[in-house]
Amino acid sequence: MRKRKKEKKHNPFYDPTLTKRHASSRRFKRFTLTSLIFSIAFLAFFLVDITLKGLPAFKVAYVQTEVVYNEQTIRDSRKAVPREYKGIVSRAWLRDIPNLVRENPALMNTTQTQWVLADDQVDQYMKEHHYKLKRKDRHLVDELIAQNKIEMKFNTIFFTNGDSKIPEYAGIYSAIIGSILTLIVTMLVAFPIGVMTAIYLEEFADDNKFTRFIEVNINNLAAIPSILFGLLGLSIFINLFGLPRSSPLVGGLTLALMTLPIIIVSSRAALRAVPDTIRQAAYGLGLNKIEVTKDHVLPLAFPGVLTGSIIGLAQAMGETAPLIIIGMIAFIPDAPSMVTDAATVMPAQLFTWAGMPERMYIEKTAAGIMVLLSVLISLNAIAIYLRKKFEVKW
Repeated sequence: MRKRKKEKKHNPFYDPTLTKRHASSRRFKRFTLTSLIFSIAFLAFFLVDITLKGLPAFKVAYVQTEVVYNEQTIRDSRKAVPREYKGIVSRAWLRDIPNLVRENPALMNTTQTQWVLADDQVDQYMKEHHYKLKRKDRHLVDELIAQNKIEMKFNTIFFTNGDSKIPEYAGIYSAIIGSILTLIVTMLVAFPIGVMTAIYLEEFADDNKFTRFIEVNINNLAAIPSILFGLLGLSIFINLFGLPRSSPLVGGLTLALMTLPIIIVSSRAALRAVPDTIRQAAYGLGLNKIEVTKDHVLPLAFPGVLTGSIIGLAQAMGETAPLIIIGMIAFIPDAPSMVTDAATVMPAQLFTWAGMPERMYIEKTAAGIMVLLSVLISLNAIAIYLRKKFEVKW
């Protein structure tokens, strides 16, 4: 052993720090691998926890009972069902009886045996969650279970209703429509302005102090907290221009300001990736700069531009803070029909539900997160697919 050490010592190519460097490299490798495992484990725990909490929300309890439709029950809907059923039938469904008769006049002066939406406490009792059923109601529910007069059915209400103060009647439909309208406004404003700005800075602007100042500010805007864009939207679009508060128009314009830097940076990177030989060949054929950019550079860079825009759209869809500032966290039971109507978006809706005391809102919040994650993952998957499909390798 000593002889081997002496040989290494007299070897002109021997590096005495090599052993320490190899040990440091092994430690760094173990550290990075541990970090990766920890991140994957945390993500898996998060997804499993959200899935286990959210899956029960896709089913809701229904009870079979006789429903009386007449003038008296329209005036007082609580008399439409037997007295003992009042504690287990949804109040929201009973209140909707006049609308049911208005939509279907043949129901008037009849008695129908129907599956009726159950109260949220019955639903939680069926799911073996925390519930606050009275003893007499619990005994009645047990009897109905034995008679197969209570069933768990797919919760279509979750996807067809707007928000409600009654847990079993609350849904995400109005939030979905609000999100769609808001994102349409966002892309109609941010995409053309962002792409044209990127084209100007990359293809036409001279390298001077002014353009460098613009580039620095664009990079800074991409890094500032999103809530500041909400304050900017509140001061400019609402206070200065007087646009309607809580509307998809204001929300879309605010998110467009936030998305612009992302689209500009990604579009410039896509334009920069087009080889200069394409431009030089086009100039050699006698084309001017506008024709070269429009007919050759932009079509080749468009997959990257589209990918960056979709990713920016996905980020805007998950934003809550700027929309809270402009009032898009209001109670909105009806879906908006125009971009100037009051609306909310999915992240704000989930934020509202998370603060509700009823146990049923917990699973609806988790289910809404599952829907939102599915949309975001789909948008990112589309971006990756488009990039792979239309990518040109040089």
